Amino acid sequence: MARTGTGRRMMWLAGVTAAAALAGVAQAQMPMAPMPQGQPGIPASGAQPSPDNQAVLDALRAMGTKPFYTLDPIAARQQPSFTDGVIAVLRAQGRPTTPPPGTTERNISIRGAAGPLNALLITPTNARGPLPVVVYYHGGGWVLADSKVYAGGARGIARNAQAIVVSVDYRRAPEASFPAQHDDALAAYRWVLSNARSIGGDPSRVALAGESAGGNLAVATAMQARDAGLPQPRAILSVYPVAGNDLNTPSYQDSSNAMPLGRAGMAWFFRYVPRSPQDVMDPRMNLVGANLQGLAPVTIVAAQIDPLRSEGEQLAARLQQQGVQVERREYPGTTHEFFGADAVIAAAGQAQQYAGARLRAALYGQAMPMSGSPGMAPGMAPGMAPPADGMAPPPLPPADRSRGERG
Repeated sequence: MARTGTGRRMMWLAGVTAAAALAGVAQAQMPMAPMPQGQPGIPASGAQPSPDNQAVLDALRAMGTKPFYTLDPIAARQQPSFTDGVIAVLRAQGRPTTPPPGTTERNISIRGAAGPLNALLITPTNARGPLPVVVYYHGGGWVLADSKVYAGGARGIARNAQAIVVSVDYRRAPEASFPAQHDDALAAYRWVLSNARSIGGDPSRVALAGESAGGNLAVATAMQARDAGLPQPRAILSVYPVAGNDLNTPSYQDSSNAMPLGRAGMAWFFRYVPRSPQDVMDPRMNLVGANLQGLAPVTIVAAQIDPLRSEGEQLAARLQQQGVQVERREYPGTTHEFFGADAVIAAAGQAQQYAGARLRAALYGQAMPMSGSPGMAPGMAPGMAPPADGMAPPPLPPADRSRGERG
């Protein structure tokens, strides 16, 4: 599946000779030499995963997981995911691996940009409709994973936002190169606006959310909706998003060899997703260089030990500069992929509650809760309707951490 000129594309992408060496690693599909965390000659951040986050990483190592950048996409998709690590920890603790109470789910078919797409429909239990709807985009670098692997975060949003979640299985690269993923993401948003009532939802109260590559899709879809004259979502949640194309940011340097995502892994994704070097400059991929004006309020969730940490910071700054309400919260001792692991990682539950509360406020016409961090103006977000009769959110179900969660 290699493409002509891969080394040249990677050199151009990073803008320095170090990226050329990294591209050579990906192209030859050879593992990187083991290093603590940072790049050679560059100190690692020194941050250590929390014990509960580390337990998942240890479980993945015990499974013999290979770095996906040493594999082709088909083989990489067969590797254990972070969710599999969560399941292993639950089993080691003697806890069930079934989803926790609070939601029900089923598969549905929605209209994508080039044909039908599968989507996982997650509905909070004991909630009266019509409910708000969150369109959710899974992670995996636009190459790996699906809505099942990322169901943990989607379920957490359904519970904490008291909203229906439509988690979309968009087309993946390299079978479908950029911009297929972004086209499907916009098509899914259009489908929800037109069909929300058929799933018990309210088409006037829709939000966008996603993790990693899906965090990119959430922001990019709002941009595309603005440019297409579609209604803006009430709010946007972007969890450790892919937001730029620079492989030499501070976090790419200090978390170069972090698990489960490192610098070589992101170079591998950029090898398979774009059609040409120009694609990585497209504003849908390079959010930090995009026109972000007029977007709905954005919430960014960040992991401390994550090569994408810096571009999330840059995205928050760019949003603020362009007049968009934004709040970013970083969780110490966490790694990329932690968000959906609330069954075993305490910070994941906290992040889901934080993100869910902000989505919930926006979707139910209330002022979004604030932590006082820069970029978040007080008061109600622009375009947010006041609560209508019967629109008050139902009480949240009690947390039950005695049960496990399968992703």
